[in-house]
Amino acid sequence: LPPQKPSTKKNSKDIWSEDEVAEAFMDFADPRPQPEYEMILKQSVGTEDVFFGLSGKDPSSMCCEALLVKIQLPDTRARDVILDVKEKFLDLRTPKYKLGLHLPHPVHAEESRAQFFSEREELQVTLLIKRSMDFFNVQ
Repeated sequence: LPPQKPSTKKNSKDIWSEDEVAEAFMDFADPRPQPEYEMILKQSVGTEDVFFGLSGKDPSSMCCEALLVKIQLPDTRARDVILDVKEKFLDLRTPKYKLGLHLPHPVHAEESRAQFFSEREELQVTLLIKRSMDFFNVQ
């Protein structure tokens, strides 16, 4: 048997080691850096939800309708951005950056929206979450 690589657990409370977690996207042939990004789950709520809880929505991710991905793209123009959204993957390419993200939830790729904010040098991509049992979820 080949020798096994020692586990890279840093804290005894970790439930997995770093080598067990898949990287977001690795393309060793492309030297462009990955831009900073943030994923935010979004939920539409009204006063009936906040004050009375009438719709049955809760703060869990199962009640969220959209995923917002904010990507910082310094020194980039909107026309230089190439964005491809699939059901479970987001691929962004610019002359200076590359980003490939495996999405935490399947999305409706054809209903996605993207907006570039030049003053903040930020691209915001809103992805509608696709649930296998949407007819059971409260929306």
